[in-house]
Amino acid sequence: MTVRMFPTTGRGGSRARARVVVLGGGYAGQLAAQALAARTDAAITLVNDGDRFVQRVRLHEAAVGSAAAAPRFVDLLAGTGVEFVDDRAEDVDLAAHRVALRGGGAQDYDLLVHAVGSHADPRALPGPVEDVSTAPGAARLRERLAAGPRRVAVVGGGLTGLELATELAEHGHHVTLVGARALEDDLSVRGARHVRRVCARLGVVLREHARAVAADDDGLALADGTRVAADVVVGTAGFAVPDLARRAGLAVDDTGRVRVGPDLRSTSHPDVLAIGDAAAATRPDGQPLRMACATGMPQAQQAARTVAAVLAGTTPEPLHFRYALRCVSLGRRDGLVQFVHADDSPRETVLTGRLAAAVKEAIVVNALRVQRHPWIPTSA
Repeated sequence: MTVRMFPTTGRGGSRARARVVVLGGGYAGQLAAQALAARTDAAITLVNDGDRFVQRVRLHEAAVGSAAAAPRFVDLLAGTGVEFVDDRAEDVDLAAHRVALRGGGAQDYDLLVHAVGSHADPRALPGPVEDVSTAPGAARLRERLAAGPRRVAVVGGGLTGLELATELAEHGHHVTLVGARALEDDLSVRGARHVRRVCARLGVVLREHARAVAADDDGLALADGTRVAADVVVGTAGFAVPDLARRAGLAVDDTGRVRVGPDLRSTSHPDVLAIGDAAAATRPDGQPLRMACATGMPQAQQAARTVAAVLAGTTPEPLHFRYALRCVSLGRRDGLVQFVHADDSPRETVLTGRLAAAVKEAIVVNALRVQRHPWIPTSA
């Protein structure tokens, strides 16, 4: 496939190749680096804390030991011209256009792509709580469960909680899923009915409209005064973003996500773009995009288009995005594909069972394939 190459200039109008630094190698950041290399002749550097690409949507599988190995960035980026730096961004000097790294080095940039992702919010639930928002977190949970069937309380009734709870139950653990909302708050009546059937089959105890207030060595305390006995508590209800952007002085919202315009450039510093979980991106109608690889990957491709336009001296087009579906695995042999309206509200149309599980697996496989082939469309 022939990709148009755009002429680039550095800051100050020099004819040197423009330097674009991407912070974070998740679904949004790694794809952005690939797409930037395909669309421009800029010098692209990807900075990530860790040398492997973490398939976050498979971390619930990793928690039971069934996930595939994570590919190395040097393999994903081979032949693209992207430079990979295994380090952590500690500070950004917006005036000097410089990123300070934990290892003592620095990266100078003309344009910066902020894609540092999110992690489980330790403030969401006090007490000893495991999480599956990172590869080390999934590994710790796997070690705790290795001795045999355990009583596990999963806090958070969203898609991550459902996937983890059913995965654990399918592997013989005794699981209680605690959610502050009802399934119907996120799913259609048919979708919620199917989830309840699967949970009943797997022995997952559903506690809806239940707010967890604290975890301890014996389980979970709920706001109504009752308790859930558990050997292990896993939190999936709250996510936070690193405070790198706030400390740097970028305009952020109340959660610390970078405020961006329709082209994903920072509203306060247009030489910074933000994508993925750490960006407060919206649909054209102003609806905030939820944290998900399904929203982060289209943002990554938009970021590459924006950078290409900026370097070519043209006006970037805005992000065009509409929701189409949500998919959730319910163990390895069942699942739910919930079709949604453009605003993410559920339709009554669903796919269930083995067909839904196959669709979900195909989507996950394609999410990795796009990381190698950044021109594959990712948004409706």
